[in-house]
Amino acid sequence: MSGSIAQGTSRRHGNTHIIHLLVRLPRPMGEVWPAVATRAGIEEWFTAVDVLEPRLDGLVTLRGLGTGRVTAWDVDRVAEYTVEGGGRVRFHLERDGETASVLRFTHEFRGEGESEASWRARFERLIEILGSSQA
Repeated sequence: MSGSIAQGTSRRHGNTHIIHLLVRLPRPMGEVWPAVATRAGIEEWFTAVDVLEPRLDGLVTLRGLGTGRVTAWDVDRVAEYTVEGGGRVRFHLERDGETASVLRFTHEFRGEGESEASWRARFERLIEILGSSQA
């Protein structure tokens, strides 16, 4: 199975912008989790990480987004980072058969910020990385 970005929406509610993407990934959840929940994984496809305490209420600093807290943490399933100025970034993993995963992604922020196109480009990179790691 190859990965794909199956669907996405980008909406505004006043000054709040919400991007949702559904990303199909060619690896099981246990192999995708490090890409969204570890410093090395995030840096490989998304952004530099100055601080990441992998636990609920842990500190996080994502370069280009800001500094904040881990606001949701369910090991192997949900990692959510809420950073000052950068909003809330949520990665929710689900099983898609035995060898693949679905990532339900949300980025909610105020004012101007990331675009749906920039997130799509990042997820294309993640799909490429995960696909190349197949044996």
